[in-house]
Amino acid sequence: MDLKSLIRDIPDFPKPGILFRDITTLLRDADGLRYTIDGLAENIAAAGLEAEYIIGMESRGFIIGAPLAYKLGAGFIPVRKPGKLPSMVHAVEYELEYGTDRLEVHQDALHPGSRVLIVDDLIATGGTASATAKLVQQIGCELVGFGFIIELRDLQGRKHLPEDVPIVTLVEY
Repeated sequence: MDLKSLIRDIPDFPKPGILFRDITTLLRDADGLRYTIDGLAENIAAAGLEAEYIIGMESRGFIIGAPLAYKLGAGFIPVRKPGKLPSMVHAVEYELEYGTDRLEVHQDALHPGSRVLIVDDLIATGGTASATAKLVQQIGCELVGFGFIIELRDLQGRKHLPEDVPIVTLVEY
């Protein structure tokens, strides 16, 4: 299946000069969604990335992460923006183009030594995935890999992720 044909390009969003890769058109296509989740699961399994937990970052990582966790027989852990989780959290701050942001996970969501795979819809600059990896490592978990539907190669997000951790992607631009 040609996933690129199901991904809509939105020029000048969220600001002029940016070409946004919109997966909502992929998600609405039942065959495309099934192919995406199955493809990620197959590639992750083929790479030997066995995880107890799939972590998805707010919010498109939730959409991909939960069905992927189901398919792989793993638990799903949401990583959220500040103030969204009701219990005690672990947190990490990270740099954005114009300031900082913060990601949080419940303190009781993971225990040291847990095998974790981080997933999101795409990797661009790598900031969110890198921050999530730092959060996972702060807790003492084993980061077994990353999974993304899309990789924007020109933005070189891979160079911000741990070098020794495998990355699975389905589509590259």
